[in-house]
Amino acid sequence: MNTASERTDGTLAYTFAGSGEPLLLVHGLGGDRHTWRHLIGTLARSHTVIAPDLPGHGDSAAPAGDYSLGAHATALRDLLVSLGVTSATIVGHSLGGGIALQFAYQFPERTDRLVLISSGGLGPQLTPALRAATLPAAETVVAALARIPSFLTRRVLPTMPALIARQDAQSVADSLRGLSDARRRRTFIRTARTVIDWRGQTVSAIQHLNLLAGLPVLVAWGSDDKTIPPRHHKAIAAAKPAFHTAEIADAGHYPHETAPDRLVPAIQAFLRTTRPFRYSEASWRAVVDAAGSERPKRPLPNLKAA
Repeated sequence: MNTASERTDGTLAYTFAGSGEPLLLVHGLGGDRHTWRHLIGTLARSHTVIAPDLPGHGDSAAPAGDYSLGAHATALRDLLVSLGVTSATIVGHSLGGGIALQFAYQFPERTDRLVLISSGGLGPQLTPALRAATLPAAETVVAALARIPSFLTRRVLPTMPALIARQDAQSVADSLRGLSDARRRRTFIRTARTVIDWRGQTVSAIQHLNLLAGLPVLVAWGSDDKTIPPRHHKAIAAAKPAFHTAEIADAGHYPHETAPDRLVPAIQAFLRTTRPFRYSEASWRAVVDAAGSERPKRPLPNLKAA
């Protein structure tokens, strides 16, 4: 039996469980590592599972400045280094999916596979509820919402089906309750503003998807997601037939919480039937060139030492 342990490296708090090939689970905006509570036990039977709280989220320390995707990816790389883990399959939900994509772009040599669950970064559209988090005075509004008792939030949210899937009411209520903490609330707003504005998502990974050639990718989403439109994931699945896909019928934005019995088998099958990506400089250079990188097309002039 695998027992999960709660740990900290002094900066990031994380849950550690199991043994085998490493899986790094990356939660979404405003969440924490406990969002994975329905997956960790099962996945830890065959894998080493590492589920951190992102910087400023949950029990992790809050940095003074950068909350960009790149900064989060670097923090996760540093965690793997501190644990002696050379590479891992990166599993990301929502914002965590965007971070997973950024991690693969920045650190391909440390990426075995990607599992993107209801992932951000695949299109601009986004629920107005999250777009509003970037407006002036958003922190005050979020603070007021976080003070509403959870039982009342769970009752009210299903009455707004255009904004939030009925199935997600409990998950959203839990996230709001976590934002009653001022530190986590500031992190939520600062992180949101690095990837969202009032029009929607401002950061896209689509132009980098060609760089994932050879990297096993599973794209999973709920068919009733009201936070990020399922059409984003369907379009990526159609454009990238090499990607593995899993649409969870009648699930919303949190299939790992509301439909783990259907999501976990898809993840297990993906892990079982794919081999970890192995980075090579020559192969990466070829992929970058094929993707139309900005490398100079002419030889550089000889540079004389001063």
